[in-house]
Amino acid sequence: MNFFQFFLWGSWLTSIGVYLGDTLHFEGSQIGAVFSTLGIAAVVMPGLLGIIADKYLNAEKVYGICHLVGGLTLVWASQIQSPQAMFTAMLINSLFYMPTISLCYSVSYHILAKDQMDVVQEFPNIRVWGTVGFILAMWIVDLQGWTASNTQLLLGAASSIVLGVYAFTLPTCETNKEKTNSLASAMGLDALVLFKNTKMLIFFMFAILLGAALQITNAFGQVFLDHFKSFPEYADTFGVKHPGILMSISQISETLFILAIPFFLKKFGIKKVMLISMIAWVLRFGLFSIGDPGAGLPLLILSMIVYGMAFDFFTISGSLFIEKETDSKIRSSAQGLYLMMTNGIGIILGGWLSGFVVDHYTAAGSSNWTQIWQAFALYAFIIAVLFFFLFKHEHKAADFEKINH
Repeated sequence: MNFFQFFLWGSWLTSIGVYLGDTLHFEGSQIGAVFSTLGIAAVVMPGLLGIIADKYLNAEKVYGICHLVGGLTLVWASQIQSPQAMFTAMLINSLFYMPTISLCYSVSYHILAKDQMDVVQEFPNIRVWGTVGFILAMWIVDLQGWTASNTQLLLGAASSIVLGVYAFTLPTCETNKEKTNSLASAMGLDALVLFKNTKMLIFFMFAILLGAALQITNAFGQVFLDHFKSFPEYADTFGVKHPGILMSISQISETLFILAIPFFLKKFGIKKVMLISMIAWVLRFGLFSIGDPGAGLPLLILSMIVYGMAFDFFTISGSLFIEKETDSKIRSSAQGLYLMMTNGIGIILGGWLSGFVVDHYTAAGSSNWTQIWQAFALYAFIIAVLFFFLFKHEHKAADFEKINH
């Protein structure tokens, strides 16, 4: 389940920008709009379908229905050529895909607990297969030459439909009709009380800004690598022929940096760890601005490696910080709010911002990627400086002691 959950996403998430730009000739803002659908869906649907799965229909069935519908919308999207219709199709797909991420976790937890297994001990070993699936899908799309083809969407559609059918064979996850969770709670709105705390308000605001940085990479990473094929000196290089494999180093790095989080949080605290993430984003974009698939390939590889730190030290460390800082009565709601800020509002902001910047530095169909990545690097640097001065938090090593157990 975890393998296919992220295999189907990896089949198109990092490469669809190339297909939209090179094959369908979408502008940067139109590509950004397609990616913003993930954020729009993440604001509402996980909470809504979470309530349905809790009270009215078994989670594994909701999960299966979502993937069946999602698969059909990807088939539809593969046949579309206009920006408006593509936005609509991918919005519907996102509305049904984004909730399945949390549903995948819920179903996994339920089955493990039902079999009396240690969820904390066992689930990470299962979840890693999601990353394996994501990387494998990227490699398949790359090696088959589907980066600029609608076949990547058909691969994702087939995977989604297979997973949707498979979901109905999973052990039953019973509903709890007595559960009192509301849609507001599931969406994290109960945790809005945290905004009265200046420290938490500032933290959530920066979560939005960093969520936007993540979307910039997803939308235009491979588009950037693909543009080098127009230069004869780079046309036959590995990075141009296999951008998906090169980009997959980011996901490999991500799996490794996860293991370093407990040490860094205990040693340095959330403020320094978040600053490390922000500096890593500066490096991610800055190295892109000076790297190339030729002699500059090591710089691109280094950019992929620091991505793992940029992503993990922000998303996972932030979630652990919220777990520590919030009252147990609103902890789930606070995590929902964090998800909405990063994967919802942050992604919407990132889709709009990245599209605007790319269009601004594009003339006569040619994008100045050096200036584009420098602008993104400056964005990340400004965020880091502001965070350093605005976010006040006193670190105590004992605060994160439990993470190591």
